[in-house]
Amino acid sequence: MKYLGYILFSLCVTFNALTQDIHWTQFDHNPIFQNPANTGHFTGGNYRVHANYRDQWRSVTVPFQTLSISGDHNGFLHENLSVGMYLFNDVAGDGKFRTIEFQPSASWLFKLTDDSVHLVRTGASVGVNYRQFNADAFTFGSQWNGEFFDNSLPTNEVFFTERRTNATLALGANYEWVGDERKKITTGIGFFNINRPNQGFFGENILRERRVNFFTRAQLELNNDWDLLPSLQLNVQGNYREFLLGSQARYILKDRLGEYRAVLFGAYIRGGDAGALMGGIEWQNWWAGISYDINYSSLYVASRGRGGVEFSLRYIFGKYKPTKTIFRVCPDFI
Repeated sequence: MKYLGYILFSLCVTFNALTQDIHWTQFDHNPIFQNPANTGHFTGGNYRVHANYRDQWRSVTVPFQTLSISGDHNGFLHENLSVGMYLFNDVAGDGKFRTIEFQPSASWLFKLTDDSVHLVRTGASVGVNYRQFNADAFTFGSQWNGEFFDNSLPTNEVFFTERRTNATLALGANYEWVGDERKKITTGIGFFNINRPNQGFFGENILRERRVNFFTRAQLELNNDWDLLPSLQLNVQGNYREFLLGSQARYILKDRLGEYRAVLFGAYIRGGDAGALMGGIEWQNWWAGISYDINYSSLYVASRGRGGVEFSLRYIFGKYKPTKTIFRVCPDFI
């Protein structure tokens, strides 16, 4: 019966996932997914590339695995225009429920003051969402023969399709106050699945719920060596609510003569679900981080507290500085 419970749990979670978008613990390090207005929102270069990977519920059932890659460019054709894209591949549950989403995005920067202390960015993304699953990998109640699940028995389930492709639309905006390079506050709101694409597999319209994302993060300089980086995020999608709150601390190991190194560590809590510990390192234009969720919800009986591990990697390509050639004219002595 224990294994039956795990199978039913996996099946339920897989189909519940139809109504929810994916989520990340390191939401500050997946900026374009968080809000299309974050496209091009970075300093120190013109191009940024992010990679994120999450492995969740390995201790309970077939692990849920998510891989995300994003890239953006600020100052595209105009100093206030930024363009970017993100692509993620998510696989969940026994039925290998796969979601692939590709989202090109663009943002525009408005400087509310000439000194660039107050900034507003607006953004939009239009993309494609593809979903599929393998119905042969599921087991159903009609296949229980009294002792075990027999895959040779009929499922009595009829799926209209096992694949579906839809367009999806998102809009966002954020406001940033910039005191200096180490004193900043950013807050934003994003609206996703605005067109409510159909995600039904049974021949009927099952509309994907709209999602609203609100976030706030800050960078506060404590002294020459330490920064505090508190942040929070709220996702609302149908009946689903996700609230994350926490902070990281940054210790600057070296920042002089063009060399920069720092380490970060912190903790977050996801209301009613899990706590998370995270750490990372910044080295020149590189960032690498890791986090681990410690589950404390009602699933703790099965998970034993083991939630999910997440990795983040980022690189910012510095601005190109052309070589300055100095020509010296030598006098012609006769």
